[in-house]
Amino acid sequence: MVTQKGDNTSVVGIIGNFDDAQTGVKNMFNNKELAKAMNEKGFQFSSANSINIGRLVPQMVYYVYAYTRLVADGTIKAGDKINVVVPTGNFGNILAAYYAKEMGLPIAKFICASNDNKVLYDFFETGVYDKNREFILTTSPSMDILISSNLERLIYRIAGDDSDKNAKLMEALTTSGKYEITEDMKKNLSEFYGNFATETETAATIKKVYESDNYIMDTHTAVAATVYDKYVAATGDKTPTVIASTASPYKFTRSVMEAIDSKYASQSDFELVDELNRLSGVKIPQAIEDIRSAAVLHDTVCDKSEMEAVVRNILGL
Repeated sequence: MVTQKGDNTSVVGIIGNFDDAQTGVKNMFNNKELAKAMNEKGFQFSSANSINIGRLVPQMVYYVYAYTRLVADGTIKAGDKINVVVPTGNFGNILAAYYAKEMGLPIAKFICASNDNKVLYDFFETGVYDKNREFILTTSPSMDILISSNLERLIYRIAGDDSDKNAKLMEALTTSGKYEITEDMKKNLSEFYGNFATETETAATIKKVYESDNYIMDTHTAVAATVYDKYVAATGDKTPTVIASTASPYKFTRSVMEAIDSKYASQSDFELVDELNRLSGVKIPQAIEDIRSAAVLHDTVCDKSEMEAVVRNILGL
């Protein structure tokens, strides 16, 4: 990100974690005074992550497309049900699958895969969402989240589209860091199964799949594959299943390569990129090639409390 070009591009690093950054962004989105100042200058906020429900629309297509491929290759017949496994922290991608089912896609089970930050697993097990816990840095960082923003959208649905009830639960999350859904709401989660993968399990899955199938998966996909194995062991359900592979192993080269063999720990990042290319036969993404020699263009770092001030400065407000 720090090498991104463009006269109208600014990159800011936030001291903290994903939850800190996303909360800061939401606070700015909800700041009416800031919105007024921006409007006067011709600016308006948008979001490329799943704060913006528009992000879920193309993700819904993943599952429709996967279903058509299963029909086309004869794995299932049109109308047959499938399961989906999604590695998630912010609950956006799996919610997209849920919306696809709401629109008619035959999905039987939504298998929610978490890493060691297993707040979603605990929620599906108990009906209690509690973010008051240690934040753990893992090798699947896109899932290192304790405030799953899009779960609020599912809560709204299982609460009978009751916005007041939903708002009270979200207020409890803000004030006390936890909330508990009712027994009736829990019944509406019967389509969901949650589990998690430890760091050791994730690495073992990467190694196992590489050795058995010569396929190299990223850390997030490995979390999903691990949880799928746990689901089958627990339920015996052999329904044809789609595992959402949500990232390229090239994004997490060191974690992936060290999972395959500890000997790679001594190699540099770009040596690992080249070795991953050799082992997988998958072309190195151009974006990776470009940063081999790209200049650092952005070095702004701020505390989460300074986010609004930095944005105002960038926009000249």
